[in-house]
Amino acid sequence: MDRLAGVILSFIFFIPVYVVLIWSYFDPEESLLLGRRWVYQEDPEPSPAALRYIKVMSLIGIVGLTCVFIFLFIKFI
Repeated sequence: MDRLAGVILSFIFFIPVYVVLIWSYFDPEESLLLGRRWVYQEDPEPSPAALRYIKVMSLIGIVGLTCVFIFLFIKFI
């Protein structure tokens, strides 16, 4: 039961990571400039390749993290 509680606690702590990954997938331009907007005088125009890269990496992160938690949940039940 101790290990299952650890998995559930890990899932709770990774909820903000899921939120950021979902936000990055749906709004890649904003997530690309997060924390770096002050560097530019005008809003830069990111390339379509950079936006596509952010979306793909966000999707891979969401799927990968979900697979890890499914594997851990099955292993410790």
